[in-house]
Amino acid sequence: MSMSAGTADGDVMVEMNMTPLIDVMLVLLILFIITLPIQTHAVKLDMPAPTKNQPLFKPVVVNLGVDFDGTITWNGQPIDRSTLEAYFTQVAAKGDTQDEIHLNPNRLAKYDIVAKVLADAQRLGVKKIGFTGLDQYRQ
Repeated sequence: MSMSAGTADGDVMVEMNMTPLIDVMLVLLILFIITLPIQTHAVKLDMPAPTKNQPLFKPVVVNLGVDFDGTITWNGQPIDRSTLEAYFTQVAAKGDTQDEIHLNPNRLAKYDIVAKVLADAQRLGVKKIGFTGLDQYRQ
């Protein structure tokens, strides 16, 4: 059993195998496509200049908690939703000098209760509210 390297006419077949060349070119093209956006990617932001003036007053900080059983606390004192709405109304009435509300939901608190507290705050006009205690969610 022998292999013939010729054609039917008896000529020697002299063709280059293009498959490895095409494979190498495709790999190089893919590498070029992948690395090109990384080199030219840039996000240009015009950030505001920092102010040298310190705030005139320190805002009052209110610690609002939501416990795992649905208990809502205002500076450590348990309150119900109607009292919470009254407190939110008082805070919203202060306008630009609103108290800062630090919301600290327990890790096991139901999302529904936390969402209702946030919805009440938004509905009543509280603007300075943020989450604290997020380190309890890290593992």
